[in-house]
Amino acid sequence: MDAGEIAAGRERWQARYDSARKRDADFTTLSGAPVEPVYGPPPGVAYPGFERIGWPGEYPYTRGLYPTGYRGRTWTIRQFSGFGNARQTNERYQMLLAAGGGGLSVAFDMPTLMGRDSDDPQSLGEVGHCGVAIDSAADMDVLFDNIDLGAVTTSMTISGPAVPIFCMYLVAAERQGTDISRLDGTLQTDIFKEYIAQKEWLFPPEPHLRLIGDLMEFCHREIPRYKPLSVSGYHIREAGSTAAQELAYTLADGFGYVELGQSRGLDANEFAPGLSFFFDSHVDFFEEVAKFRAARRIWARWLKEIYGVTDERALWLRFHTQTAGVSLTAQQPVNNVVRTAVEALAAVLGGTNSLHTNALDETLALPTDESAEIALRTQQVLMEETGVTNVADPLGGSWYVEALTDQIEAEAEAIFERIRSMGGEAEHHIGPMTAGILRGIEDGWFMAEIADSAFTYQQALEKGEKKIVGVNCHTSTVAKELEILRISHEVEIEQKQTLAQRKAARDEAVVDAALRRMVEVARTDQNLLPAMLDAARAEATLGEICDALREQWGSYREPARF
Repeated sequence: MDAGEIAAGRERWQARYDSARKRDADFTTLSGAPVEPVYGPPPGVAYPGFERIGWPGEYPYTRGLYPTGYRGRTWTIRQFSGFGNARQTNERYQMLLAAGGGGLSVAFDMPTLMGRDSDDPQSLGEVGHCGVAIDSAADMDVLFDNIDLGAVTTSMTISGPAVPIFCMYLVAAERQGTDISRLDGTLQTDIFKEYIAQKEWLFPPEPHLRLIGDLMEFCHREIPRYKPLSVSGYHIREAGSTAAQELAYTLADGFGYVELGQSRGLDANEFAPGLSFFFDSHVDFFEEVAKFRAARRIWARWLKEIYGVTDERALWLRFHTQTAGVSLTAQQPVNNVVRTAVEALAAVLGGTNSLHTNALDETLALPTDESAEIALRTQQVLMEETGVTNVADPLGGSWYVEALTDQIEAEAEAIFERIRSMGGEAEHHIGPMTAGILRGIEDGWFMAEIADSAFTYQQALEKGEKKIVGVNCHTSTVAKELEILRISHEVEIEQKQTLAQRKAARDEAVVDAALRRMVEVARTDQNLLPAMLDAARAEATLGEICDALREQWGSYREPARF
């Protein structure tokens, strides 16, 4: 790009920056020196390829979505939390909000993630252990007691039974007297990544995609501020993928959901702003920064050139980041505070829109109040003390970072080509990327690719080529054993008793009629959410709703691969 074009771009950026709202804050260094809101090539200097880097708030958004960077608005502090029963988790939410958290992010226990009630025999020993137990809308009432759902953004990390859980959330909002059209937040709902990595599905792929399409239509029509899909790379990375695989598989899944929306007759210019993303921030600092920058650029280009999107906001890739749980070690766990801080800084310098920082003890158990507070304060130290919010994309123009960004983008593009080619010549009714993803799931291709990457890394660790402090180097320590949070068996007993009481108190005829009506709608092409909402209002349980649909659609079992 020649000097004149660069200067014209700077002028465009300056005009947008000047007209944007900025925070009332001190944008100087610790020593008091003023800093510019963005930096770029010196005036009069040409920079080949600068159109791929550009200015903040301008296509292709490599340097961020907003001309102000974090001067306009900092990232949302959104700590992922949930354990025991709804009452215990509500207490943790009250603590996080009082301490400065900007939004809630709900972690569910394993039975809930698998669409099963706490009294299901398969739930034995798992109730409340890795998140909160939610059996019906009544649990949602308790979970958000004294928390105004119309004023707080709420993220829910659940995919297989995401839609019935969302219906229970809507019922809780209704019971608070909240107009559901005001609700704001994010539902994960990403079933592709379940088949690829996390394995928490309920049905075969096609029924899940039908539910997601229904959800997209419902939110588009009834709850325009709510994001019905958070396309997740986090679990793909935690399963052992490389950074480029995480990026490529995640964006490919996102393209599949764009195709799903378009197949429903929705305009991507209208629904794409409601898609969000969820990435892992691992410990290789510069690789992660480059990954986030490449993600925005790829998403904007594909939506514009492949899917015909013209609205600027629909080209924006908004993403939440969580620091890498898989990087935490049980050995010398206090070191995890350092790892988490580095990973959080990478997410911030990559331009994340919201952030969760893991607690130092999460490799051993759910966080204690103290470790949860340290994780929260890690973000607040970054935000308030380090000056990282003063300049948009401060690493932009670094030869190393730009080269890494280009490299990861090229690797991702090669993976997209492979996925689309797996779809073959036969047209899928949703779209070509969807066809390739479904074939990759069916053939076990994603699982094999991730397993190969994980094996390669494990070999490097065992040979000492890669280092983890406290694990394969610097292993001596004076640290003492941590006190960890333990979930009492009483939680499961109490949850089962509460569930039994609620079942006894409800009108069974109303519940049965609502479930029958839901199944009848499932046999048609009508939107399923209104009928499912009625079942949730009647206090049908999560297990009852999911079992009724399992009977209609069947369950999915992953094919054996050797």
